[in-house]
Amino acid sequence: MAVHHPIFARLYPQMGKAMDRGGMARHRRALLAGLAGEVIDVGAGDGLNFGHYPPTITRVLAVEPESHLRGLAAAAARYAPVPVEVVNGLAERLPAADGSADAVVVSLVLCSLPDQDAALREFHRVVKPGGQLRFLEHVRADAPGLARVQRLLDATIWPRLAGGCHTGRDTTAAIDRSGFTIERIDRFRFPDARTPSSLHIVGTALRRD
Repeated sequence: MAVHHPIFARLYPQMGKAMDRGGMARHRRALLAGLAGEVIDVGAGDGLNFGHYPPTITRVLAVEPESHLRGLAAAAARYAPVPVEVVNGLAERLPAADGSADAVVVSLVLCSLPDQDAALREFHRVVKPGGQLRFLEHVRADAPGLARVQRLLDATIWPRLAGGCHTGRDTTAAIDRSGFTIERIDRFRFPDARTPSSLHIVGTALRRD
């Protein structure tokens, strides 16, 4: 069940902190605003989301398969404003019962999963009827030229260098076909320059039954 990306796992915390200083923290706060009850944070990384959870959260189950990042997340959990339990696990096989979570949170993770559709079906399984999927992801470019660059990168060495990341996935369509209805979605560029991973989405989807 463990996942090992030793080089990427040591670079990612510094990249994440730099992104947050550059403005991504604001989008994390928007991602988590208004949540309540029990939440599963999938691919929690080193725990950058933890400090942004509102006090209405009663418990966060933070699932992280990469051992180095999981250790950093466990340390961050001790300082979180809400109760956080950090566990090993895969997005495609979450350690949670059917319909046990009020929400699943995923941030900058769906790009890197081997089977995005299987993970989204698993999110649907663990969320209560009418529960939420909160997502913050970079997605396929809206400019044809940049989309071609993404396809080239994704077909070559980029996923191996970047912990499995794919720059050009149509995550919006994947969420919709997995049994969720997108209720709110905002699109933004980060960074402002047009790069293969600059187009992002943040939003809320509700579980369909």
